[in-house]
Amino acid sequence: MDSFLFRVTGALLTTLTGVTLFAAETFRVATYNVENYLDQPTENRKTVKSAAAKAKVRESIHAMKPDVIAFEEMGQLSALLELRAALKAEGLDFPYYEHITGYDTNIHVAVLSRFPFSGHRSHTNESFLLSGRRFEVSRGLLEVDVKVSSRYEFTLMAAHLKSKRPVPQADEAELRLEEARILREKIDARLAANPEANLVVLGDFNDTYNSKSTKAIVGKYKFKLVDTRPAERNGDNLPHPTHRSYAPRTISWTHHYGAEDTYSRIDFLLLSPGMAKEWNQAETYIPTVPNWGLGSDHRPLVATFTAENR
Repeated sequence: MDSFLFRVTGALLTTLTGVTLFAAETFRVATYNVENYLDQPTENRKTVKSAAAKAKVRESIHAMKPDVIAFEEMGQLSALLELRAALKAEGLDFPYYEHITGYDTNIHVAVLSRFPFSGHRSHTNESFLLSGRRFEVSRGLLEVDVKVSSRYEFTLMAAHLKSKRPVPQADEAELRLEEARILREKIDARLAANPEANLVVLGDFNDTYNSKSTKAIVGKYKFKLVDTRPAERNGDNLPHPTHRSYAPRTISWTHHYGAEDTYSRIDFLLLSPGMAKEWNQAETYIPTVPNWGLGSDHRPLVATFTAENR
């Protein structure tokens, strides 16, 4: 066996001949919009994350114990490294990271990983035409290949799409849809090259599952992505009681919008058909952390996988 055996959450097995083997290893992937995790003011965002809010973010991360975690609304690289150092001091070490800067230089998409990256293909200069005007994909699209072991790799794509906040230049929903279409192009290119590719697409999509923009990312037919739909682990385990085609009535909201006092599911963790074969649905959830809202207006999501191609 390899000496690099992940975090050894796999069980030991003994064969009939007395030979001890490791069971297939598991690993966790998470996403978390950390709401303006700034260590210094920016041109458009003046409030620095408080020590109490940072501590609550770390508490939520500890509740998941992820091996790979993507962040939206991360501050400058120094903010990511500060969080990384604080987590390491508390026992969670992420030696590897990726931090990208798109057109919006105030907040960023980033990832921390216990596993090394075997490829970097982040997209920070994507643009599109809308009503005769060119726009940039504001936060870029993060893409890395994660080498879990010598036998297992997956590609991570992380995004933070245009918010529902109106802007004078164009309709916010149309902007979000165009960003989603560019992300889907990256997904299609990856799956066209390898239909069995292990691919995780996650982040803050800023709209609900049945919106045009989220549906554009999910896709359809052969390469439709699988929605993991993490939910609270509070004992709910029944299907929808009256409409079997509906999602179960589990508590899966990820974002609280204070202006309207609404809760909605706008953060997603989606899988390619190949990656879905390794997905452990029972260990996919939203952690319930007391006073979670001190850390962010979003809740994190985590999914668990077996590191063995099936």
